[in-house]
Amino acid sequence: MPEQVTRSIIVGAPAAAVFELWARFETFPTFMKHVRSVVRVREDTTHWVVEGPLGKEVEWDAQLTKFEPPVRIAWTTYPDDEVRTSGQVTFTELSPAETQLTVMMQYVPTGGAARIANLFTNAGEMVEEELRRFKAFAEGRPQAEERASA
Repeated sequence: MPEQVTRSIIVGAPAAAVFELWARFETFPTFMKHVRSVVRVREDTTHWVVEGPLGKEVEWDAQLTKFEPPVRIAWTTYPDDEVRTSGQVTFTELSPAETQLTVMMQYVPTGGAARIANLFTNAGEMVEEELRRFKAFAEGRPQAEERASA
């Protein structure tokens, strides 16, 4: 059964700048604690390696389904991937210096269901933490370097 998470945060930067930072998927390990690597394999596809339960790595490919600067980025995984997820990130300009970033994500554990389900345990809390870390990264605050010293 699909699970869904929606979380938002306000970032102190213009929407175009926030969008541009988020669209650099390869930088996600800088501020996303469990993401080990994101590699662009095609113009519309990235390969993800994430730390799963008990330190095991989980991998999947994500295909962009929408890329609308500076408003929306949407994705889905491929049907035979171990992790099935889809969603979108929207960037709403609140003022020239503030952007509301909203992540809406759906996921369905597939093969190795117990292992994958553990990856998304407390998914809402995990997304909130990653958004706080992205905010610090986007605003140039020192907390963004927390991952390097952890």
